Amino acid sequence: MSTIINWFEIPVQDLERATAFYEAVFATDFHRETMSGMEMAIFPHTKPNPGGALLKSDAFKPSAQGTVVYLHAPDLSAMLERVAKAGGECVFGPQELPDDIGTFALITDSEGNRVGLHQPS
Repeated sequence: MSTIINWFEIPVQDLERATAFYEAVFATDFHRETMSGMEMAIFPHTKPNPGGALLKSDAFKPSAQGTVVYLHAPDLSAMLERVAKAGGECVFGPQELPDDIGTFALITDSEGNRVGLHQPS
């Protein structure tokens, strides 16, 4: 096993709004799929690396108190600027981590989810 993370999903209420938010923050395009009645926008990833998606489903609700996923941030400062412009908010940080681990921040996305951004050293 090379990583414990296999897949993640970030719940959304409005898939169009959430996809526009994440495409703006990450400056990339997402792939769309519908599976078992659930609408998804897939984060770009290369197999076998783990992937994830924005997920619109009645069974999943956005939350600022639930699990936090940390997404890779190659340029945290630039991404935090795009977060605000895209309708999100930085709610913590940026904060340098000890032992040359990098810098992270917590944001609230367009759907109200708390999401971490991590820039390795």
